[in-house]
Amino acid sequence: MMLRTRQEKWMDRVNNIILLLIALSMLFPFLYIFAVSFSSFEDVIRSDFILWPKHWVTDAYEYLLGSSRFFQSFFVTVYITVVGTIVNLFFTATMAYGLSRPIYGQRTLLYMVVLTFLFNAGLIPTYMIVKATGLINSLWSLIIPAAISPFNLIVMRQFFMNIPEELHEAATIDGANALQIFWKIILPLSKPALAAFSLFYAVGHWNSYFSAIIYINDPAKWPLQVMLRQIVIVDEAQAALQGGEQLLVNPPPSETIQMAAILLATLPILCVYPFLQKYFVKGMTLGSLKE
Repeated sequence: MMLRTRQEKWMDRVNNIILLLIALSMLFPFLYIFAVSFSSFEDVIRSDFILWPKHWVTDAYEYLLGSSRFFQSFFVTVYITVVGTIVNLFFTATMAYGLSRPIYGQRTLLYMVVLTFLFNAGLIPTYMIVKATGLINSLWSLIIPAAISPFNLIVMRQFFMNIPEELHEAATIDGANALQIFWKIILPLSKPALAAFSLFYAVGHWNSYFSAIIYINDPAKWPLQVMLRQIVIVDEAQAALQGGEQLLVNPPPSETIQMAAILLATLPILCVYPFLQKYFVKGMTLGSLKE
């Protein structure tokens, strides 16, 4: 075991202090949002800087959770995230595995994937395709056009290529076909990569709002992020949440509603991350190097 010098120990301490300050700076917005969402309107008006509620008030959360429109947008987002992530992983894994095997036209297909990674059709042609396929105002318009990420596909392909060829040969000798090899051997060995990419896809679906603005015309099908945009940016909390229903006669101020909506929209995806964190680094590094 190598002895560390005094300079190296001091460098570690300095790095730890810097990382601690960066972490605190990242946590400050969440603390501010939390404090404002539970503060009374008088405290928000009187104080420009709130780190902890002086008077705990839950009117903003009661207003949000009492809206069926908010719950509807929440479940729409959960549906898009779950179904979209499954679709993403299925198409990405199957195509990546196909491109990792010696098949006819492999190089041409790989060039086509890289081409879509460097260039895209643009907003108007994509909208015309979605409209021509009848997906306008359908939740599938938020899933199918982004079924495969070229970057994730390339990294997962490299991950599959790093799996020893002897496993394929042994399974083939035992009589397994390509589908059995992929389902019973390759996928179980690819859990770290699948977990990492499922996190990428899930976060992308959860935070997506621009596609919904373009393709979804019915406010009842708005995902949570579009609802959050109407509340925070457009400042139409009452119009977005009520949707024809009667909520509180005297609704809370828009500032507390905005902060409460941001917190409720952020917490679910933050709760998912710790369960996939242990696979995150391993899943990305295994497919990043070529033997």
